[in-house]
This record gives sequence, C-alpha cells and structure tokens, in this order.
Amino acid sequence: MSRPELRLVLAISLDGRLAPAEGGAAQLGGAGDRQVLEEALAWADAVLLGAQTLRLHGSSCLIHRPELLAQRSAAGLAPQPLAIVVSRSGLLPATLPFFQQPLQRGLLLLDVPAFVAAATSLDGALQPEPSRQRSLPSPPSEGGPPSPGFARQWAGPDWNSALAQLKAAGLGRLVVLGGASLASSLLAENLLDELQLTLCPRLLGGPHSWLGAAARLDLASQSGWRLVEQRPLLGEELLVRYRRP
Repeated sequence: MSRPELRLVLAISLDGRLAPAEGGAAQLGGAGDRQVLEEALAWADAVLLGAQTLRLHGSSCLIHRPELLAQRSAAGLAPQPLAIVVSRSGLLPATLPFFQQPLQRGLLLLDVPAFVAAATSLDGALQPEPSRQRSLPSPPSEGGPPSPGFARQWAGPDWNSALAQLKAAGLGRLVVLGGASLASSLLAENLLDELQLTLCPRLLGGPHSWLGAAARLDLASQSGWRLVEQRPLLGEELLVRYRRP
C-alpha cells in the first residue's frame, strides 16, 4: 500500500454525537474507552489530530499502561506515537498543554477542499489572539525546516500526496483521533481502513455528529463495512470495530 493504514478512533454517544448540543469538549469516554484507546495508540506509529479538536481539548492522548509502554519499547518504538496536527493554517496557541506533553510533535499543513470547507467555520473563527499565536509560515517546500514547536513537518495539496509522504517517512500505521471535519474529509476519499468506535451510555442531542451534516462520503465508503470486533467495556460502554470492504 502506498499510504499508511488509517484507523479512526472515537468515543461517541448512543445518538452518534461527539459533543453536547452547546458545543465544547464532551469528555465522553470512561475507563473502558481509555483502555481500548491506549491499545490503539500502542499499535500506531503516529496519530492524526485536527487543529480545532486540539484547541478544544488542549492536548493529545498518551499511553499510560506499563505493559503497553513495555510492548512498544520491546519493538524499538518511542513510548508515545508521533502526534501530527492537521491544519490549514498551522496557527495554534503556544500555551496549549500539548506543547508540554512528553511526545514528539508533527505538523501537516493541508489544503484539501473538503477538509477546509468542513473546518472553515471553526478553524477560521477560533484563531487565538495575535499575542498568543505561533506565527507559522506558508506550507514549506518538502524538506524545509519545521515550524516552532514541531519536530517534523509536511505539506500537501491533497490527501494522497500527504499520506504518501507520511508513509515514506516510515509512518505505516496511523490512528485518527478526530474531529468530525478530519473524519469526514478522509471518508470522502474512502481513505479510512477501520472504524474503532466506543459507544458511551449517554444521549447528547444537538448537531455535533461525528461525521457532521455537511459530510459528503465516497460511494465506496457508504456501505459494506465488516464487523471485526465487539467487546463490552467497563462503565456500560461497548467497543465496535469495523473494517472497510
């Protein structure tokens, strides 16, 4: 495969929502979701995280379980997968806890129309004040220096180009942590290989679906998903994993 394997990992409400009706971070997953989330992180070479999701939550997810850390160490991997922020602007508050987390950070500057359209109202409306911004340059040429706060950086005009660069960099297994615009953009091009969803016993209502009302899915991604795992978790949560056709 010329691109990495992509697994979307989300905790969602019973009505398929990521956030409460008023918006903001829902913090849906409990102990059961945390367990399977860390298992997915231990599997991954890197995670993809939308810039707006990072602004809302402030940080990425980390592996804490000793046996998973030992597993990665035995495989010659870093304790934590590389955390790659997907953004059209690269503008993030320098005060985010993300920049103090014990992990390596990457930046993917992406100008995919579907991603930009889905993220514009959020990614454009919630820019930090200029005094708190990391002022990042326009997408660099390949091999250019990384932006401040990031160890590695890529830029691409489309997903195929961007993902090919990540694969060439040795990143063969990616966990996609959201949010909805990122998931929708990847599904629009049938690029997600697996859905790992934790159903949490809550009903939230409102418009904040994990795909979103404006999602335009590729025909091949709309049906035919194959159930590969279902597992009851602590706290009345349920893990379901589906592979694409």
